Amino acid sequence: MSSPAAAKKVHIATFGCQMNRYDSDRLAELLAAHGYALAEDPASADLIILNTCSVREHAAQKVYSQLGALKSLKRRRPGLIIGVGGCLAQQEGARLLENVPHLDLVFGTDALEEVPALVDEAVRGRRRVHTPRPRRATLARTSVAGPGELKALVTVMQGCDNYCAYCVVPYVRGPERSRPAGEILEEVAARVEAGAREVTLLGQNVNSYRDPAGVDFPELLRRVAAVPGLWRVRFTTSHPKDLSPRLIETMAGEERVMEQLHLPAQAGSDRVLAAMRRGYTREQYLAKVRAFRRAMPQGALGGDIIVGFPGESEEDFAQTMRLLEEVRYDFLFSFKYSDRPHTVARHLKGKLSEEVKARRLQELQVRQRQITLAIHQALEGSVQEVLVEGPAKRGQGLMTGRSRAGRAVNFPGEELVGRLVMVRIEQGRVNSLLGRVVTDTTREV
Repeated sequence: MSSPAAAKKVHIATFGCQMNRYDSDRLAELLAAHGYALAEDPASADLIILNTCSVREHAAQKVYSQLGALKSLKRRRPGLIIGVGGCLAQQEGARLLENVPHLDLVFGTDALEEVPALVDEAVRGRRRVHTPRPRRATLARTSVAGPGELKALVTVMQGCDNYCAYCVVPYVRGPERSRPAGEILEEVAARVEAGAREVTLLGQNVNSYRDPAGVDFPELLRRVAAVPGLWRVRFTTSHPKDLSPRLIETMAGEERVMEQLHLPAQAGSDRVLAAMRRGYTREQYLAKVRAFRRAMPQGALGGDIIVGFPGESEEDFAQTMRLLEEVRYDFLFSFKYSDRPHTVARHLKGKLSEEVKARRLQELQVRQRQITLAIHQALEGSVQEVLVEGPAKRGQGLMTGRSRAGRAVNFPGEELVGRLVMVRIEQGRVNSLLGRVVTDTTREV
């Protein structure tokens, strides 16, 4: 009797945002139904998929570097299938196949359901590109099962209608499309049943969520928070111009909604904000920051800043630095401006040198680290509710988890994964808090 054939294996490498992580989970599920088991090591896989990002030039360069590294593996194993999906695939399309001869398939952001069929064609020797243009419509139904993890990601809307001058997202993710609220609630309930205790709702602009029945994002947030067995709800990302008083009120009023808000400013100068086509002024942004701080004094505010936008003067940058002092972000993602395909900004005059952009980025990041450290040190002596996630990255016998405000908290402990504990903070560090468990509150949830 012949032995059964070994299961095929797929390795999925995810680049970029949490929405790409969600899409990668969906890809894994689709391919599992097609006979592919996940492989941690790409060298052992029959199929390798790079799920890509193209929001910044550096992200795209990382993908091309990874593709280059796979060339020798493909040479040793000609039967290996290599595919590229996600935003870079949507952006580049057939050019990827032309530029990378050892690549077998390219699929866009709206083509996940077609991937098993595309893989079959690649196995038969047919190289394929499938990058349908995302269209305005309700998002297609996605899986409601998901992996059994403590923390789950759930996409509620996709795409963007803002067309900021520097951003490629509307071109690769398409116009805004929302999933029906009932389907989202069904997925959240299924993930809770599978073991999730915290859910993060995802969208390029979650504030714009509205399902066909008229449910808006504050109402969706309220309904998700009411799902039995769910302990915590977070969401990202919010566009400042669409952040409503109702959303802030819902966050403050719902115990299961965490006091954490990601609100990208991108710049502190009205002149640069107008050139970026952000749709708000510095003062309008600060007014929303103040509203959040009043409603949730213990909350944490995150943001994004781009330095070196075309035409940004020293005074414009100084205004951004002053914004840092006024807001005092708990978390900040900061980047050098880079030209992206299709965008208005790539055609603007007044491009800054890499040296100037690097200097400004370093100055901003140094100051932000000082602010974050001061905020964390001010929390010494406080008691924080933490959802325990597992061993700390650096080990040393420590466990780690996140506070309600999203701060990383490390502490000694064993057999606490998946539990809610109260931790007294003993030391504030730049990237985390260090403390000791004083109470296990899991039974009180």
